Amino acid sequence: MKKMIVCGLIMLALVLATELSAADKALEIEGSTTVGPIADAFTEVFNKTYPAVKITVTKNGSGNGATALIDGRCDIAMMSRLMKPEEFKAAVEKGILPVTHTIAMDGVCMIVHPSNNVTELSSQQIHDIYTGKVKNWKEVGGSDVPIVAISRDTSSGTYETFDHFVMNKDKMAGNVEYVNSNPQVHGRVKNTTGAIGYVGVGFLDANVKGLKVNGVMPSKETIANGTYPFTRPLFLFTNGYPALGTMSHKFCTFYLTEKGQSIIEEKGFVPVTHY
Repeated sequence: MKKMIVCGLIMLALVLATELSAADKALEIEGSTTVGPIADAFTEVFNKTYPAVKITVTKNGSGNGATALIDGRCDIAMMSRLMKPEEFKAAVEKGILPVTHTIAMDGVCMIVHPSNNVTELSSQQIHDIYTGKVKNWKEVGGSDVPIVAISRDTSSGTYETFDHFVMNKDKMAGNVEYVNSNPQVHGRVKNTTGAIGYVGVGFLDANVKGLKVNGVMPSKETIANGTYPFTRPLFLFTNGYPALGTMSHKFCTFYLTEKGQSIIEEKGFVPVTHY
């Protein structure tokens, strides 16, 4: 009798495992261009470990990630901000229960062209640049060069964070240029002498120059200890907490593994285990 029960349990487990693997053959991930490099790197590891699973990562902004999760078009939404109350309300009305997974810490970093001799700005000076009050670098201690202000588009979580920390809901000047991703901000600043923009800390490199803000240089250390003023968490969102053992669960908890933490550091962000 015991043998029959054990055999039955084994058969049930095999059936459930088969059903689970069939349901886990695809994973749709959408949203933040800041979180995107982490998701891409996680996907590379998962493609080797689970070659039968097709993982698609679409980097189009936090707002689009939230909408995709609400509409049931993705399994995981990448976001560099929390869901807004109206997004959460829309989700619940559609039977979606957004659950947050905080995977890393980031800083919204001010960048300029490497030739710019300005090394530091205050929050107020940055505000004045983006509202159009300050139009030339000589007004903030730099050379006589017109300022070209670059911003993320309004569907971006990075934009939302910048708006919160810097703009205080004040409107940006009409000549501010809007682009769709961190790489586009980086590229525009890299190739434009008078440009200023803002990106996640993972996008700082030798091709652009990071600025101190209120006397603090953005770095993994200043983000981890909270002294850099524009610090924020990065998230993955799912509909409910993923069932244990599913691909969604494996992906959303990968940041807790040694390999996941290593990837987050390699991409220039701060693992939550170090915060």
